[in-house]
Amino acid sequence: MNGNLARYSGIGLAILFVLIQFVPVDRSNPTVTGVVDAPEEVMLTLRRSCWDCHSNETEWPRYARVAPVSWRLSQHVSRGREHLNFTEWDGYDLADLDEAYEEIGKEMESEGMPLGDYLLIHREAVLSRTDRQRLIAWAEAARESLPERPLEDELPAEAVRP
Repeated sequence: MNGNLARYSGIGLAILFVLIQFVPVDRSNPTVTGVVDAPEEVMLTLRRSCWDCHSNETEWPRYARVAPVSWRLSQHVSRGREHLNFTEWDGYDLADLDEAYEEIGKEMESEGMPLGDYLLIHREAVLSRTDRQRLIAWAEAARESLPERPLEDELPAEAVRP
């Protein structure tokens, strides 16, 4: 009896594995509308360690086509792009840019990015202390160079959102 249960369970799992391969997963790369402007060394670091999840130029590996791994990767990329997208930089207003640069600095200081499960497979994406300091310095300088935003009470009444 145990042998039959194990055999039928195995067959059932194999069928389930085949069936989940038909669940559609978005692996698209939307149009690049504007790439972040950064010094060459910063760009090299961003492209090596951040670009796959935070740009519209994701390099989807072969295993991104195999469920359930494909679901996790698609979710990572979707959330990463939603949170920060280095290839839609021109769509960010001053408040968005201020927040983006601040978040970059915080993530580098806390070593929250790149994600650990990404680094398991992409060892080249590991950031050294020097890499992190470079990104922090760039983000701080970029944030400091943003034009001053007027306070809401200094804006004309029609410019203030209700």
